[in-house]
Amino acid sequence: MKKYNEKQKLSPSLKQQQVYFVGAGPGDPELLTVKGQKLLKKADVVIYAGSLVNPALLKGLKAKIIDSASMDLVEIIGVIRKAIKRKKRIVRLHTGDTSFYSAITEQIERLKELDISYEVVPGVSSALAGAAAIGQELTIPEISQTVIFTRLEGRTPVPKKERLSGLAKHQATLVIFLSVGMINDVVAELMKGYPKNTPVVVIEKASWPEQKIIRGTLETIAGLVEEAKIRKTALIYVGKSLKASEQILGKASKLYHKDFRHEFRK
Repeated sequence: MKKYNEKQKLSPSLKQQQVYFVGAGPGDPELLTVKGQKLLKKADVVIYAGSLVNPALLKGLKAKIIDSASMDLVEIIGVIRKAIKRKKRIVRLHTGDTSFYSAITEQIERLKELDISYEVVPGVSSALAGAAAIGQELTIPEISQTVIFTRLEGRTPVPKKERLSGLAKHQATLVIFLSVGMINDVVAELMKGYPKNTPVVVIEKASWPEQKIIRGTLETIAGLVEEAKIRKTALIYVGKSLKASEQILGKASKLYHKDFRHEFRK
């Protein structure tokens, strides 16, 4: 694919053309937002994140469909720039929600350099779809009021102060992305802060038809994941709050207590 000069800005007449970064949701096509769906239907060009986006979202679109799985950043921006010059409406379709682990920042920086306008449209995160799959609220009164989204260090570095062993000391609810292939390392890090009987749930392909849910504890989860042959596309949930989807904890919030008063309930 032909390269281009990233510093070469577009003419003023093209600056109003827009790129939409759309969160595709976790997999279930019905979990795409209404706004995202409308933008897809109006798009002239859709650049989507390869096999991680459910193909059902692309059916029936009038747009030219481009799979970015084999493309690098320069090639992706080159496609966008070419489409903008032709006054096309572009949707850059990412999995889940765009606010973390989506790699939209480096794309947006290039668009800014080219004076190409953009808008970010949020999606439903797989972290939320996974919690819904097990009927789980991640914040339980008196048990955990903090949820941490994180990952184990792999090819992408993690700041030392954000290592799992350090986060585990808070004993908050953790949702760990992009790490199930290193489950033994994950467990070793978490054991430095959580008790070995801490509940763990691993959810593969949350909201997809082939969704798989594995429950265990820090002591047992690595073996269970290995037995289930889960290698990727899975989330790891950790924390005492996960007991709420299996047993009655009796930890009610104040919100619906009969003696709780607020502006709508005197």
